[in-house]
Amino acid sequence: MEIKDLIGGSKEELLNWFEAIVDSVHNGVIAINNDGRIIIFNQSSESLLGIKKGKALGRPIEKVIPETDFKDILSSKKDQPGYHLKIKDKEIYSNRTLISYEGDVVGAIAVFQDITELNRIKCSLERAEDDLGILEAIINSAYEGIIIVDNEGRITKLNQAYQEFLGIKEENVLGNHITDVIENTRMHIVAKSGKEEIGHVQRIQGYDMIASRIPFKRDGRVAGAVGKVLFQDIKELNALAKRLESLEDKLDYYKNEIKSMQKSKYSFDNIITRNKRMEYLKEVGMRAAESSSTVLIQGESGTGKELFAHAIHKASHRKYGAFIRVNCAAIPENLLESELFGYEKGAFTGANAKGKAGKFELAHGGTIFLDEIGEMPLDMQVKLLRVLQEREVERVGGGKTIDIDIRVIAATNEDLEEMVSEGKFRKDLYYRLNVIRLSIPPLRDRLNDIPLLSKAILKNLVEELDLGPKELSTKSIMALMNYDWPGNVRELRNFLERAINLTSERIIHPSHLPDILGANQNKVSKIKKEENWNLKNIVVQTEVNTIKQVLKETDGNRTEAAKLLGIHRTSLYNKIDSYGIDMSNF
Repeated sequence: MEIKDLIGGSKEELLNWFEAIVDSVHNGVIAINNDGRIIIFNQSSESLLGIKKGKALGRPIEKVIPETDFKDILSSKKDQPGYHLKIKDKEIYSNRTLISYEGDVVGAIAVFQDITELNRIKCSLERAEDDLGILEAIINSAYEGIIIVDNEGRITKLNQAYQEFLGIKEENVLGNHITDVIENTRMHIVAKSGKEEIGHVQRIQGYDMIASRIPFKRDGRVAGAVGKVLFQDIKELNALAKRLESLEDKLDYYKNEIKSMQKSKYSFDNIITRNKRMEYLKEVGMRAAESSSTVLIQGESGTGKELFAHAIHKASHRKYGAFIRVNCAAIPENLLESELFGYEKGAFTGANAKGKAGKFELAHGGTIFLDEIGEMPLDMQVKLLRVLQEREVERVGGGKTIDIDIRVIAATNEDLEEMVSEGKFRKDLYYRLNVIRLSIPPLRDRLNDIPLLSKAILKNLVEELDLGPKELSTKSIMALMNYDWPGNVRELRNFLERAINLTSERIIHPSHLPDILGANQNKVSKIKKEENWNLKNIVVQTEVNTIKQVLKETDGNRTEAAKLLGIHRTSLYNKIDSYGIDMSNF
């Protein structure tokens, strides 16, 4: 008997029956003819692919579903079971089969389903299995004995350490009531009451042990309890207490070491000079130390800006507080905010789980030294300005402000006034920083300090390197004084350290110094001649002479002098400071 005889009716009714059967299938069904045109497209296909049957039937398969290569089955003449492909954002699993009629291939049919959710569940299960494996490995590697029971007091987990101590196997006791396995236990009571018990003494197999029992919940209800034996015998507690006491002593020692590292290293006595300009700056610095006003220190690299910052802090009433140093040029821009202001836990990927205090918080009650302030990005300058105005910080990822009591000292080798005019540095921040300004002269402008500086540097170096006494010959001192020192005092120290490593003699001769000093001698006279024609030098010298003359005529009255010069009084103060004009002469 044939299907048509069972169904009855016409050919059209047979087709309707066939279409109804195909549409009732939960999986998607698509068939194509030998030309690759769609001849079957059931309702499940509509739902899975979001394409209406009317827009699919009769059209080439690649036009309707560009992602598929279904038509290739016709050329390969091979079925494709278990075929995976991705259509839009869906993972599709498909069985593709050739359709044969009277011995000839007349098309192909694909039965498919969306397995995106199944894959997601599979991945979640795999992750859960991995997590479970890791958790079990952690529990089994623990030194303490660990046991887990359900809310009826039946054992669900017993770690390796506890198995070895009790002399039993986990598989032999799983599902047993805790009281049948461990003596003097209260695990079943905690699993019922939901009240934890920490540090209780429990006697097991003749040993007094310290045990803790902690309930855990699931869906708001107590689901069981975890028990942990902290020590195999209470005697170990005394040994551990002594060890802990020793560790606390070490911790206190390191805390004190860290505090000492945060203190300033240098005082004004470490600033060695006979130069009038430097003596004046030391006096200004000592007066600045008496207040908490912001100090701006300008000068070329290696002139001793940080030395002055240390000295101001050490001479101030904040000397017992922290001295926190921040090099604004050395910290990556994306980390600068979190370094300065700190962050709360979870503020960003990789953040410390407990959060972190920023440099400003660490400097509370002390001084923060912002070196290379000219390198600070403009967006950070806005936030720094707020700190200077409000004396409070807000951690990254935090919602509350933290009051701070700090003294700010900033330093730069840049011309901030020029940067302000170029829009590279905020004017309002510049004025906030430029309350007390120290402009440190370069070493080439105080060459008479070289003998004193060299002697002090050599003394420190031989102590650091554990060497015998060293001193410079007269010719060596002359060679040093004829050099222009682009690297300033830092370069001088470098030259001297190199020299004492190259000679075992007590006296350092010119031959022990870098060759650049000898080459420089031949250029000195030529350079001095060229400098006489340098327009910038001529303008500066003319400006200095004019200011001195006007100050002399006004008997040192800077307000009157500024009026005569046609400039603002603040500009005159800055120029006097910048050019190192000694006001005691007027």
